[in-house]
Amino acid sequence: MWKSKRGQVWAYTLMLALVIIVLALALAPTGRDFVNTAMNESVGDVIGMNCTSTTISTFQQGACVITDFSLFYFFGGLILIGGAVAVAKLLL
Repeated sequence: MWKSKRGQVWAYTLMLALVIIVLALALAPTGRDFVNTAMNESVGDVIGMNCTSTTISTFQQGACVITDFSLFYFFGGLILIGGAVAVAKLLL
């Protein structure tokens, strides 16, 4: 009756990988908005780093660069994890 559950695990793993990738792609525009707000200049109650200014210190420039790359690293990492789950299940 219970011969093998490998077919069920295979389908579940591929669905899990797809969910991770879709969530990363769905959350990317919101993350981009947060990063853009953080990098813009301060307006009213919203405090930004003013990354376009040439008078900021090198420490602030470094924070701007790290903030700019954080979007790619976070969402790229999520897509990479989803792809790794799918490829690992296909190969193993």
